[in-house]
Amino acid sequence: MNEQPRSTATTSPGASDQPGGSMPTGAPLSPGDEAPEGTPGTGLTVCRRCGGSGRVGGQACPECEGTGQVNVGIGGA
Repeated sequence: MNEQPRSTATTSPGASDQPGGSMPTGAPLSPGDEAPEGTPGTGLTVCRRCGGSGRVGGQACPECEGTGQVNVGIGGA
């Protein structure tokens, strides 16, 4: 019989079948982050604690570590 060769395709380590975004950077998370930056299904938003200023009481915001942004899950089911 005439057999078709089987696919030997492999994926790279950490490859994702999810659309959009890039691979997570591995950067440390701020306390307010829900996931690493670049994780599919997440996005940056204004930090609720400091309102995006990055400061609380004259010091760096402990939630976003002074960036004014946190990475959170978007959408949902």
